[in-house]
Amino acid sequence: SSGINAEYGVFQHRPIYNSNKIHGNWTGENTAQYDGPDDLPGLAGWTQHYETLLLRYGVNIVLNGHVHHYERTWPVRERTQVTQSYDGVKSPIHITCGHGGGSLYKIVPGTEGEDSYNESQPLFVASRTNEIWGHCEIAFLNRTTAKHSMYRMGDHDAPSEEIYIRLSSSGTIGSRPPNQAILIPIFYTFTHVFSIYSS
Repeated sequence: SSGINAEYGVFQHRPIYNSNKIHGNWTGENTAQYDGPDDLPGLAGWTQHYETLLLRYGVNIVLNGHVHHYERTWPVRERTQVTQSYDGVKSPIHITCGHGGGSLYKIVPGTEGEDSYNESQPLFVASRTNEIWGHCEIAFLNRTTAKHSMYRMGDHDAPSEEIYIRLSSSGTIGSRPPNQAILIPIFYTFTHVFSIYSS
């Protein structure tokens, strides 16, 4: 079977796609924010192959914590192949909901007020904020559609953001081998706030 469900979602602590300078990129290095291909760090070891697994096994949505901000990507693969639409999704969407508590990563430590975001926003970023607390919810509406909502602290009646993620007509993002499953282990405790439910 195919569709947006738990079989096609991944929870992990550190995000692969991150534009906040304080926690750096998916290699764990505190390098500059992604501004373009020349600014992208090289990959080595498991990080070089991890996204390949996500694509191969048709992962639709990757939910992250670790970085104390909120960030949602467009469908993206290989960091530069970006589709600025959530209709007919063919690449994973990465959502970091790290603004549920603790201090926000707004100012780079050891600086005189340097913002943790560069002025230019990476192409893969659809939305981000390092200034407000909140939480995220995701509802799997049917086999092909999920609804993601982001609530700012104090928003009780309506979310600040609400998007619908719809799969491509093929019903899968990657080329999942038939009758095979994959377990991608979670190495860190997922400490940030997500609500996940099916209707």
